[in-house]
Amino acid sequence: MNLQFLGTSAGMPTRERNLSGLALSLENERGWYLIDCGEGTQHRLLQTPFSARSLKAVFITHAHGDHCYGLPGLLASAAMGGRTVPLPIIGPAALADWLAVTWRCSGASLPFATPLVAVEALPEWSDGAVQVSTLALSHRLPSFAFRFTELGRETRLDTARLEAEGIPQGPLWGQLQAGRDGEYAGRLLRAADYLVAAGAPRRLIVCGDNDRPELLAPHCAGVQVLVHEATYTLEQAARVGPEVGHCAAGSIAAFAQAAGLPNLLLTHFSPRYQSDRCRTPSVADLEAEAAARYRGRLFLAEDLARYRLERSGLLQLLA
Repeated sequence: MNLQFLGTSAGMPTRERNLSGLALSLENERGWYLIDCGEGTQHRLLQTPFSARSLKAVFITHAHGDHCYGLPGLLASAAMGGRTVPLPIIGPAALADWLAVTWRCSGASLPFATPLVAVEALPEWSDGAVQVSTLALSHRLPSFAFRFTELGRETRLDTARLEAEGIPQGPLWGQLQAGRDGEYAGRLLRAADYLVAAGAPRRLIVCGDNDRPELLAPHCAGVQVLVHEATYTLEQAARVGPEVGHCAAGSIAAFAQAAGLPNLLLTHFSPRYQSDRCRTPSVADLEAEAAARYRGRLFLAEDLARYRLERSGLLQLLA
């Protein structure tokens, strides 16, 4: 599983950071998935290998502008780029009216369908490559997280079972390994019975804005990576008050430590935190606060940074 950030700023862009957007892709699958589409997302895509023509689905965590205002432009560019196949959009039901007004006011039309799947009534979504569960969060607007689980994992031959059943090693083993049924001593051997998944499925959670990390607790089993906002430090969060509906770096780090999550990837930083770590306040303040409360692998996202979730469950920052 590969991640590339298209935007990591909260509320408004900065010179270094675009608004929220994240590309998710699988190594052996064509196409990719977009989680959130802040203004300027399509500009960031020009600096990546991803294109709107190969986009498999769009997931919008909530209807605040820094997470979705780039969607009409991206869809219009996809049309101009020759896309004709439907593009599912999984997000808040309110997006349907907003997009309809946008197309009506601009006189635009798309040569492909954009079926909106309302996240409020969607327990799961799948395209055969990934299974996506939806989790309700806490924010000023209805906000959701998406839990992605890979499907179609690599398999290995259950040699211990074959040996226990007295089936000798030979061409038949290779046939079963290739997924083809076989026969031994007049007995039908179904390949599916002798293939086991190689390791646990890779699974990650990507969150929208959320001021209550504890809501994620029932959904973290088997999750290797949590992508979550860290809009403020604890001190700044106390100053702005709970009504903003955002999370502090220290709060999400403490939750990730208690939940035993092996990798924590923070994003959605307030523009007040400068990317230059020699200035103050900066993202170094967010990192220090999180590192003091979390002992796993901690990452602070940068625009266009690429990460790979290995089959071992470790998250790696790619060069």
